[in-house]
Amino acid sequence: MNVEFINPFLSSLMNVLETMAMTKLEPGKPSMKKEEVSRGDVSGIIGMASPQTKGSLSVTFEESLALSIMEKMLGERPDTINEEVTDMVGEITNMVTGGAKNMLGDKGYDFNMATPTIVSGKNHTISHQCESSTLIIPFTSEHGKAYIEVSFDVLVK
Repeated sequence: MNVEFINPFLSSLMNVLETMAMTKLEPGKPSMKKEEVSRGDVSGIIGMASPQTKGSLSVTFEESLALSIMEKMLGERPDTINEEVTDMVGEITNMVTGGAKNMLGDKGYDFNMATPTIVSGKNHTISHQCESSTLIIPFTSEHGKAYIEVSFDVLVK
C-alpha cells in the first residue's frame, strides 16, 4: 500500500481531533488486519472511488475516547455511546476523508466519497469489500485508542 496515499488520512485524523476536540493522538505501528472484528466500540466507514482505484476507510474509537471527544466538541458527556455520539463519529469520518481528499488532490489523486456508515457495539465488524489487504494504524491518546483502517483495490495501473 502506497504511503503517499495513506499518510494524508493519518495527518487528517490527527489534525481534525487536535483542532476540533483538543485531543492529541500518537500514531502507532501499522499492521495488516486479517479479521473483520473492530478493535474499538464505534466506527465510521466511508467508501471512496476514482477511475484508478476503489476502497474504503474506517475510523474507530474506543468508547472512552469517543465520549471524551464528544465532551470536548459539544460540552456534554453522555454515559454511553448514543445517537449523538454516532453522528459525531460520522462527521469526524467525513472531515478526515475530506481533509485527506484535499491533500491527495494536490498530488494528482482524485476520488469521490460516499456517505459514511456508522457501526457501534462491542465486537462489531467492519467489511471493506476490497480484494486487497486492510492496513490498520492504531493511535493512542490520554482518553483511549483510535484506529484507522484502509483498504484499496487498484483498478488501473
